[in-house]
Amino acid sequence: MSAGDSIAFHARFSGDRLALVELASGRRLSYAEFDTWIAKCARFLIAALGEPFGKRVALLARNSINLLTLHLACARVGAIFQPLNWRLAGPELKALIADAEPELFIYQDEFEAVAKIAMTGAPLKRVMTISGRADELGEAIGEASPAAPREIPEDACILLLYTSGTTGRPKGVIVTGRNAFSTAFNFSGIAEIAPRDVALCDVPMFHVAGLCGLARATLLMGATLYISDRFVPAAALKLLSDRKLGFTHYFAVTQMGQLMRADPSYKSSDLRHLKAIVSGGAPVPPSLVEAFLADGVPFVEGYGLSEAGTAFGIPPDQNIIRTKMGSAGVPAMLIEAKLVGQDGSEAGAAKVGEIWVRGPSVTPGYWNQREASAKVLTQDGWFKTGDAATRDEDGFYRIVDRWKDMFISGGENVYPAEVEAALHALSGVVDVGVIGVPDPKWGEVGCAFIVIAAGVKLTQEQIIAHCRSQLAHYKVPKHVRFIEAIPRTASGKAQKQKLRKLWSAAPI
Repeated sequence: MSAGDSIAFHARFSGDRLALVELASGRRLSYAEFDTWIAKCARFLIAALGEPFGKRVALLARNSINLLTLHLACARVGAIFQPLNWRLAGPELKALIADAEPELFIYQDEFEAVAKIAMTGAPLKRVMTISGRADELGEAIGEASPAAPREIPEDACILLLYTSGTTGRPKGVIVTGRNAFSTAFNFSGIAEIAPRDVALCDVPMFHVAGLCGLARATLLMGATLYISDRFVPAAALKLLSDRKLGFTHYFAVTQMGQLMRADPSYKSSDLRHLKAIVSGGAPVPPSLVEAFLADGVPFVEGYGLSEAGTAFGIPPDQNIIRTKMGSAGVPAMLIEAKLVGQDGSEAGAAKVGEIWVRGPSVTPGYWNQREASAKVLTQDGWFKTGDAATRDEDGFYRIVDRWKDMFISGGENVYPAEVEAALHALSGVVDVGVIGVPDPKWGEVGCAFIVIAAGVKLTQEQIIAHCRSQLAHYKVPKHVRFIEAIPRTASGKAQKQKLRKLWSAAPI
């Protein structure tokens, strides 16, 4: 048993405990069974790759037991798992394949069209499929004999997580064994996951929150993980409200929380038994937190990123959540944090600064991008997140906005996230994104892109009047655009560069 291998540990001491339930198939594995299945997958990887250490294994598939198995088997033999975002187009996936150069590519038959584009010209040694009819990966694992554990250095890369690309070309974040373990430890501590708890994961496992956060944290603590291959609001509500299943934890980006509350099947009393709904990936409007709290549900805002895993969080205590609403919380147990001003000095109390983090969950850099790595990592291990925040007297951090998204209007700093929070409080607004755009008088002013609910009528004048009642005059958007949807990444972050392109195509 290698150090940090939680599945092997729980298989030895509580092997009969239920580890996984795959909702699509009904498949259930105890910790002992899951440990054996990973060991068999490790043997398959050795046969498929020869010496697997350092070789990449790409997977394009929805959440499943075999996705987690492949990830953990790669970690046991030193291969590098590359889970691909199935929401991307073929040419985008092709660029990621070209960057990582995997030797083994496995895809779900649902994504065959884009997978064929992604494979074009790639020097792949083996290609396999996953499907309900003929699961090549599952068959190969089932036919293999269990492999003996190997000693893998904890600083070896075991995972490549590609950033969502809000600023351009996606970057492959190197995740070591130490990074993945530390992220799971931080997540479990903040969410207070215990060995007898039960979590539901329907956020994609190509993202750090789904794979290294909720999934690995649940398994680290010897708890039970239910795996759903997609988010459907009514289905999630039905599962979470079933007291017989005993769910205690759930992860939902902001938009998922909003869709659940908007679903006709939502009942205020159905989720009160949960220990926590953890949220992250994008700013959470206080109005959403307040609505869940009113229903007795601890909706916990946190902060993390692919490069550092789980970094901040609020304990799932309703009094603390209410008192610190809008905060991303305090640094996780294995995280150091500080705020750095534009002049490079540490920002004082209540001053805005860029968040820097340091700890064993922080990446050593980006795959094949030394210059990009050097820009964000200091020699003494600090990672510059690019996010602006303040810190209160109790040490709680409040995310203000992306450092680069701030704009200056008439000499005053404007943080779009603050304007977006005010707009979310307006009845009828479903989603919103705010950017700074050129203005001959003020230098820059705000443009709000608004998505309104079906059947609701809102005018630009009503939007601006609402903002004037909530915000200082220089923060009030001068322009309003109504659109069908805010472009967002898989983690829920608004893709501001796409909004800027919409503005540039037809400036007012």
